[in-house]
Amino acid sequence: MGALVETGVIADIASVLVGTVDNTGEAMIIVVWFSAIASAIVDNIPLTAAMIPLIIDLGMSMDVYPLWWALSVGACLGGNGTAIAASTHVVVLGIAEREGINISFFDFMKLGLFVLFVTVAVGLGVLWLMFIV
Repeated sequence: MGALVETGVIADIASVLVGTVDNTGEAMIIVVWFSAIASAIVDNIPLTAAMIPLIIDLGMSMDVYPLWWALSVGACLGGNGTAIAASTHVVVLGIAEREGINISFFDFMKLGLFVLFVTVAVGLGVLWLMFIV
């Protein structure tokens, strides 16, 4: 993850994703889903750090207050997607294995991705009601 952040890959992907949006609602949807899906794959702290300059840049053309919330919701809830997305998952799976309970990466991902998509959709709905409607 550090290499992706240092080389600017994450920032470039994020810039392309939001480079064509011209209103806060569209940007909010993109930020929530991009940060959620990316957080299921990579650690959310460097991802969030990489997204901060992008949101600051968007402040020149739109209200970014909702985008800070969108980043927080996406990065936080996206960590539910896979076993490697959050350190707590790694710890729990390690303890479970030590106790004789084997939860494979794919078993975790089947449930985790469902939880990710449901919770992020609900979170986005709440943000939409708070800031767009």
